[in-house]
Amino acid sequence: MLKRFSISLDEDLLEDFDLFIRQRRYENRSEAIRDLIRKSFVKDEWAADKDVMGVISLVYDHHQHQLQEKVTEQQHDHHHLIVSTTHVHMDHDNCLEVIIVRGKARDVQELADQLISLRGVRDGKLAMSSTGKHLH
Repeated sequence: MLKRFSISLDEDLLEDFDLFIRQRRYENRSEAIRDLIRKSFVKDEWAADKDVMGVISLVYDHHQHQLQEKVTEQQHDHHHLIVSTTHVHMDHDNCLEVIIVRGKARDVQELADQLISLRGVRDGKLAMSSTGKHLH
């Protein structure tokens, strides 16, 4: 069931918020506010070390000595966190590895940090998400 409420905002803040809505192509203010609230709850889940989902993306030089073996070894060492992995050959030198993970936030963050810091990883990111259990 939806409940309505009203809020008061400074005119300049409302203008900035409306620009935010247009740039991100929200249909209306309500959907943007719902999304911002949910993102805050996801952030809280990570801070509270709850069960979370995430996506670790790595771009690396596949010629880097033993890097692929190290990436695979880390994944095997943390197999209980790995949901799925996709490996893409971007060009002759570069690969993209996308790893979907699920587990306690601290463990997922630790795995991401270990992978991203490997020598030869040119870019790495952890996209934090929720299991959705507590989001409405």
